[in-house]
Amino acid sequence: MTALLISDLHLQPERPDIAAAFEDFLQSKAAGASALYILGDLFESWVGDDDDDPFVLRMIGALRQTADRGTQLFFMHGNRDFLIGQGFAEVTGVTLLPDPYRTCIEGHDLVLLHGDSLCTADSDYMAFREVVRDPTWQAGALAKPLSERRAIASQLREASQANNQNKPEAIMDVTPEEVERVLTDQRVRLMVHGHTHRPAVHPLDVQGHPSTRIVLGDWDARGWYLRIDASGHALLNFPIAQ
Repeated sequence: MTALLISDLHLQPERPDIAAAFEDFLQSKAAGASALYILGDLFESWVGDDDDDPFVLRMIGALRQTADRGTQLFFMHGNRDFLIGQGFAEVTGVTLLPDPYRTCIEGHDLVLLHGDSLCTADSDYMAFREVVRDPTWQAGALAKPLSERRAIASQLREASQANNQNKPEAIMDVTPEEVERVLTDQRVRLMVHGHTHRPAVHPLDVQGHPSTRIVLGDWDARGWYLRIDASGHALLNFPIAQ
């Protein structure tokens, strides 16, 4: 059997090409997989499980169809869609995962993360992350009217884009010491994450043990996914027609 892992699609109405590529991916590659793991930032933003935007409903329907065909779906929150809740899980058929999540996929022990928690050098973002992942803050945000939540989400996206333009590239990547700590704590030699938009396979030496960190790519000009089966793993990509 084969499992697929993706992240950072940032689905939004403004990018119909990525949405169409995702729907095709679900109907083709994911349809033949035993499981699909989505490691965060599936959506550019998420304002609540009660969102009735036609685009959101279309993507929910595509996921539901995939689950109904027999592919197990797993979802981990990203830094854009951290408000996804149990309501979304129920209508799509996904299982929500904690971050980090240690598991065994097709015989391979590994730890899955979105990846933002590894970027500890970005102190401003880590402080923001702590606030928005707090259940009390999230409950307050979700209690606001849907129109207000949409406006806030738009403001947060603009602020994030402006802030990132002024940050050194190095602090927006993972901190090596944190990677080593997580691998050691989780007692595995394989890590998979997204978030940084820097797809690569990194061989590591963790306390004398050969290890690997695989970074999933974001979907833009190309779509990225990791395929894992009993024989090993492969980081793959394909062009997205614009």
